[in-house]
Amino acid sequence: MPLYLSSLSLSHFRSHKSVRIEADARPVALYGPNGAGKTNILEAVSLFSPGRGLRRAAAQDMARRPDAIGWKLTGVLRSMHQVHEIETWSEEGSARQLRIDGKAASQVALGRVARVLWLIPSMDRLWIEGAEGRRRFLDRMTLSFAPSHAEATLAYEKAMRERNRLLKDQVRDGHWYVALERQMAEAGIAIHANRVAALEQLTEAQARAETAFPVAELELTMTEGEMPGTESDFRDALSESRFRDIAAGRTLVGPHRADLYGVYAAKGVPAAECSTGEQKALLVSLILANARALAQDFGAPPILLLDEVAAHLDAARRAALYDEICALGAQAWMTGTGPELFTELGDRVQKFEVTENEATSSVNPC
Repeated sequence: MPLYLSSLSLSHFRSHKSVRIEADARPVALYGPNGAGKTNILEAVSLFSPGRGLRRAAAQDMARRPDAIGWKLTGVLRSMHQVHEIETWSEEGSARQLRIDGKAASQVALGRVARVLWLIPSMDRLWIEGAEGRRRFLDRMTLSFAPSHAEATLAYEKAMRERNRLLKDQVRDGHWYVALERQMAEAGIAIHANRVAALEQLTEAQARAETAFPVAELELTMTEGEMPGTESDFRDALSESRFRDIAAGRTLVGPHRADLYGVYAAKGVPAAECSTGEQKALLVSLILANARALAQDFGAPPILLLDEVAAHLDAARRAALYDEICALGAQAWMTGTGPELFTELGDRVQKFEVTENEATSSVNPC
């Protein structure tokens, strides 16, 4: 049974004043000129998963201008022989709220009924930017396997912020640190274990597949030293590092110091040294591997969001990507400037033209 959105409504969201899209389980192609509002639709779909969406924007920044009265998204999600109505909204800049089947719900609950993965142009620099971007990329993949990863990450970041405040204030009394370091150790070990498990699932998914995209060998590394193996070890490491951390004004040990190292397996070349095209192909390969692993783990492939992906692939790779998406049975929402970018899909795709008139976007089936 596929996982897909059969209905999507946007109200006062970004450039869209009021839009409703009806779809089936096939891939969805959104085409139109740059700036018409295609990526805004993908962002809306990304909010049917935990977190801040593919742009990581604050809720108030998603409201349509100049109205700024708030926004609302409604979707009918068909998942695992079940149908869920999901509503998420923000009123006048307030934090995002969520209802599943008419009942208030947490974003962790949303992660249990929906899986959404995305690949957007800003991720093209993944292998050559700083470690923070790669950690965020890895955590999105990890979250797709383990929705509770979000809670562990939030708990760790909150405790670390408090500890960093003590460090900056040059607090040397160990009693102030004990409870915070206990919380960091508990959450930090869970974060690391979740990441390692996700990488193992990705590695297995790549090994099982015959694909036109290159395999990436992945390794979780640390900026310095190694991640402590147990909560007790982590507490000890934090305690021993206090004076060094006070000098630095921040915590220097923990999962927030991790990095994702990738290698183009067939060539033995680090991803950071590959060509732009090879780096893009490695990213596509990882998203597809993530989707294959989820199809086995979750029981259905995730919804895929691929922004302008066709424009960066040659015709052969583009056809291969479409064939893999269809073989997987995933509902992939894809954007492009023209319908010719989706020719290889034939009748396996449903197309919508996105246009803009007087600062308002509209969506029409083709």
